[in-house]
Amino acid sequence: MAEIIKMPRLSDTMTDGVVAKWHKKVGDTISEGDLLADIETDKATMEFESFQEGVLLHIGVNENETAQVDSILAILGEKGEDISSLLNSNTNESTNESTNESTNESTNESTNESTNESTNEPVITQQTASIHSEARIKISPLAKKIASERNIDTGNIKGSGDGGRIIKRDLDSIKIGQNVAVIKDPNNEDKQIPISQMRKTIANRLSESKFTAPHFYLNIEVNMDALIQERKIINFKNDVKISFNDIIVKAASMAIRKHPVINSSWLNTHIQENHDINIGVAVSVENGLLVPVIKRADTKSLTDISSETNLLSQKAKDNKLQPSDWDGNTFTISNLGMFGIDDFTAIINSPDSCILAVGAIKERPIVKDGEIVPANIIRLTLSCDHRLVDGVAGAKFLNTLKHMLESPFMMLC
Repeated sequence: MAEIIKMPRLSDTMTDGVVAKWHKKVGDTISEGDLLADIETDKATMEFESFQEGVLLHIGVNENETAQVDSILAILGEKGEDISSLLNSNTNESTNESTNESTNESTNESTNESTNESTNEPVITQQTASIHSEARIKISPLAKKIASERNIDTGNIKGSGDGGRIIKRDLDSIKIGQNVAVIKDPNNEDKQIPISQMRKTIANRLSESKFTAPHFYLNIEVNMDALIQERKIINFKNDVKISFNDIIVKAASMAIRKHPVINSSWLNTHIQENHDINIGVAVSVENGLLVPVIKRADTKSLTDISSETNLLSQKAKDNKLQPSDWDGNTFTISNLGMFGIDDFTAIINSPDSCILAVGAIKERPIVKDGEIVPANIIRLTLSCDHRLVDGVAGAKFLNTLKHMLESPFMMLC
C-alpha cells in the first residue's frame, strides 16, 4: 500500500522547508535508511533519510521549491500502484484552504474599500508615482530649461556630470521630442537575491528579540597580559591548541555558576533558571549565522571545549549540524575580535537573558603604579534582557569574568 512521506519538521521553529537536492528519482527502489533528499531548514541544510521501503512513485516538491511542514514530499509504494486517490485527497485539502483564504481576502478587500470611500482618502496613481520619479532626476538648471523647451524626455538620459547629473552637452545631440533609450549595463543592475530559510529565521528571531526584550548594555575592559602568557605555555605543552575564545567560553561558564540569573530564560509565564550552563558560540556560515552549543561548558576542560568547538564549527560550515547540536542554548558568545573590531553590541538570542560580545585584543596605554605603560586590552560588552537581569547583576557577572581572565590560574587550577 502506498505511503505518503511528508515534509518533516527538522527543528522546533521550522514551518516550511526547501528541497536543496534529491538523491533519488521516480522509479528508484528505496530501502529504509536510504538518503532521500537534502532539506534546507531555518537552521541548516540537513540530510533526510527514508523510514519506509518501496518504489519512489511521486515527488511532491521539486528541487529549490518550498513546501510547508507536513505537505506531501514524496509517495512510496509498489511499482505501478495507483496513487491518484492520495494526490486527489491532498489537492482537495489545498483547494479548501485556498477557498477559505480567498474568502477572507475578499472580505478584507471589501472592508478596506468601504473604509477608504468613507474617509475620502486619496489614491496614489501611477501618474503620481511617475511625477515623484522624475523629481529625483539629477539635472542642471540650464539643461532642465533646454529639455523643457525642446520637449525632451530626460528620464532615460545618462548624465555625464558629477554624480550622473545631466548637463547641457548631454542634450546637444538630441532632437526635439526624442525619447532616449538607455543601454543597460548588466554589471550595474540591481540584483534580487532569494531569501533563504535561514535568513528568514534570523530576521524573524532577532527582530522579535530586539523589539520584545528591553536590551541594556554593559562594557568592561580586561587586561589580557597574564592570559596571553598562560595560553602560550598551555599550547606549547598540548597537541590541541587553545584559542582565546575557548578560554572565554570556559571563564564565562564558571562566572555564570556564581551568578545564576545570567543563565535564566524568559518564558512569558515564568522565569526559568537553567541548571546546565550551555554556551552557544556564534559561527558565521555562507548564508547566515548558526549557534552550535557547548553543553555543560563549566564541567569541561579547555582541551575538551576546544575540540568540541572546532568540531561544531566545521559541521556548521559543512551544513552537517543536527538539532542536538544547537538545542538547549542558555548563554551566547559572539566574537568579532578576529576581524579587528574593538567592541560591539549584540542582540540577545531569545529566550536567553544575555549575550556576550567579544572584541579584539589590542595594545593600549594604561596607568600602572603611576606610570603609563602598554597593555593588551580586550573589551567585552554584555547585552542584558532587563525583564530578567538588572544592572547590578550584570555588572557583578562582568567583574567576576574580568577577574577570572586577569587571574587565569584560578580558572586553570
